[in-house]
Amino acid sequence: MFIRAYLRASTKEQDAKRAKNELIQFATDHGHKIAAFYVENESGATLVRPKLMQLIEDAHEGDVILVEQIDRLARLNQTDWNTLKRMLSEKKLAVVSRELPTSYMALQPNSSTEFMSSVLQAINSMMLDMLAAIARKDYEDRRNRQMQGIVRAQVEGKYSGRRKDTKKRKIIASLLKSNHSYSDIQKIAQCSRQLIANVSKDLEKSCSHNHVD
Repeated sequence: MFIRAYLRASTKEQDAKRAKNELIQFATDHGHKIAAFYVENESGATLVRPKLMQLIEDAHEGDVILVEQIDRLARLNQTDWNTLKRMLSEKKLAVVSRELPTSYMALQPNSSTEFMSSVLQAINSMMLDMLAAIARKDYEDRRNRQMQGIVRAQVEGKYSGRRKDTKKRKIIASLLKSNHSYSDIQKIAQCSRQLIANVSKDLEKSCSHNHVD
């Protein structure tokens, strides 16, 4: 059994490694060491996350996924949550969270017996479902509050939209002019393909206007 720690933050401005030392201490307190860390800055509302998918691919049957809280693992809708659970179940991976004491059984030597394994699966399945639902509701509540705030600001004439990252857009524009591929630009600028496409359209408009002039 290997323990694989998964650490996630939603944005690049947040420190995804914030809980790393706490998880190391948690594993030590239970007589284990963490074999590998998987760290990424991605939304928990998205199922396909590079590091999470890599963790599942790397894991062997019976390994443990250690997280600080269940919302670090998922803020998924029900369909995606069921998909993730199936992926974990296919490799018989156990999820251990510091916020979920019943999950600690996966770290005990006798958890590998058929009886304890059945008990662990039954209890944790129920608790994980509950915590995942709470995490999703919290995510949706925050999104709704944000949207309400934007609508209110629009009504009051105070909302001008999300600020453009001028520096990054200039970098992307320069790379496009140098005939770099979208894939290369994604890696260099650490941005989405949609942003590259938007900058490309702006460049085309600019060239078109200059041509007309």
